[in-house]
Amino acid sequence: MPEFESENAVVIGISADSVKSHERFAQKNGITTLLLSDPDQNLIRLYGAWGKKMLYGKEYEGIVRSTYLIDPQGRVQWIWSPVKVPGHVEDVLKTLRHAKKNLQGQTEGGD
Repeated sequence: MPEFESENAVVIGISADSVKSHERFAQKNGITTLLLSDPDQNLIRLYGAWGKKMLYGKEYEGIVRSTYLIDPQGRVQWIWSPVKVPGHVEDVLKTLRHAKKNLQGQTEGGD
């Protein structure tokens, strides 16, 4: 988190779990990240993070673990879906830094 904070990035987690469940999870794991509850899956579906999954050969619907890099104007710049956990944080941080560099270059170039 300190590396994301140093880039002025805000990290938000969203799931269909209840607010109470998020509070317990955050307290148990020492998480200070903002966690949003979307029990009706409105935002989750809007972002395309709800879909078919497989577990032990059975198909079901649920949250597809995804990450979205959103610029200061609210535009989605990059999507990782489904997320593979090993190396994911490093990949997001690298992409964030690259995107910021490109954005600064556009601003400085008058675009």
